[in-house]
Amino acid sequence: MKVKPLLLAAAFAAASLRAAPLTETTAVQARPEASAYTIGVLKAGTEPPVAGGVNAPAGWLAVEMPGTEEAYVPNKDFLKSLDVRPGAKIYTAPKLDAPVLTTAEKGDEVEITGLLGKWTQIKLTKKIIGYIQLASDAPPPPPPVAPAAPAPAPVVIDNTAPGHAVNSGNNALPRLLEGKVVSTRRPFAPRRPYDYQLNDASNSRLAYLDVSHLMITSHMDNYIDHDVIVYGTVKSTDDGSNLVIAVESLQLK
Repeated sequence: MKVKPLLLAAAFAAASLRAAPLTETTAVQARPEASAYTIGVLKAGTEPPVAGGVNAPAGWLAVEMPGTEEAYVPNKDFLKSLDVRPGAKIYTAPKLDAPVLTTAEKGDEVEITGLLGKWTQIKLTKKIIGYIQLASDAPPPPPPVAPAAPAPAPVVIDNTAPGHAVNSGNNALPRLLEGKVVSTRRPFAPRRPYDYQLNDASNSRLAYLDVSHLMITSHMDNYIDHDVIVYGTVKSTDDGSNLVIAVESLQLK
């Protein structure tokens, strides 16, 4: 039986994209450099998912990794459609000197999961190109580095009831609070002092949310009726009848 040249070429190309199973657990680097940021790990015995059409230096292999649950984009790189501007850098932490995870492309699937001042936290579902070192005598790559935490560890929440002024002192320090974001806007009703509030498990208001410190407030409606973690400073309203949180960051729980 004769094999058509095109079918033979296709079979050869498919075979060339296969790599032998790894003999040891191997780190995947963001760039073909041993000191580059580690974006994932491939376990021993797995077959590396080779990235077709990507050239790698000698001793390295380009592989495809799944997207990440946590990445960061400067707010200025969002379009009015809330898509990330093609060509924008996607970072591993909310700071410009953090390692770059990948570059945004048109059609990337991005879900906004947090607001952090001048940064937006996203979930990225596109394939990410990484590199594994093949040379057996090469020094082992550094271990994965966790992205910098955008806020300090949780603290105990005061059970100060609405209608009571917040004491000065420790209450002037930013803290983490948990609850559900609820809109205060109602048709044909007087406007509340703030458009959003944080409710507790019994659906009672803990405090209003002052989101004026967040750079992209147009994202806020994505958080309505969702459980969140809020980082900010708790204070009383001018008349002392309610509490308000000056939000510095907000993330889905």
